[in-house]
Amino acid sequence: MEKFSIDNAPQYERHYNEDKLWQKLRKFARRWGEKLLYPALMLYCMIKSPDVSLRDKALIAGALGYLILPIDAIPDFIPLMGITDDLAAIFMVLKTLDKDLTPEIKRQAREQADKLLKQ
Repeated sequence: MEKFSIDNAPQYERHYNEDKLWQKLRKFARRWGEKLLYPALMLYCMIKSPDVSLRDKALIAGALGYLILPIDAIPDFIPLMGITDDLAAIFMVLKTLDKDLTPEIKRQAREQADKLLKQ
């Protein structure tokens, strides 16, 4: 499996599925903690925003699709290292789409992260 990049994001877009994303977020919320959960939820809130372009939503779907994949460059079951490639994909897209990251999206993501971490 090749590493995620902005250029190959479309190949992972087909793996994005909202139900699978929420299953994975619920399953790993405590293990990942704030470091992955909050940034992933910022992307999720951005993909739901009507103000984000379809092109940008495709990049987000690629990063979230990569997160959902059970097999990626570094498998998630490897302690500490398993989420590094997922984090890289998420932060790469967040940095690229910084212009779309509004205070409202950050607030929504924070509320959802807090809920998941309390479960």
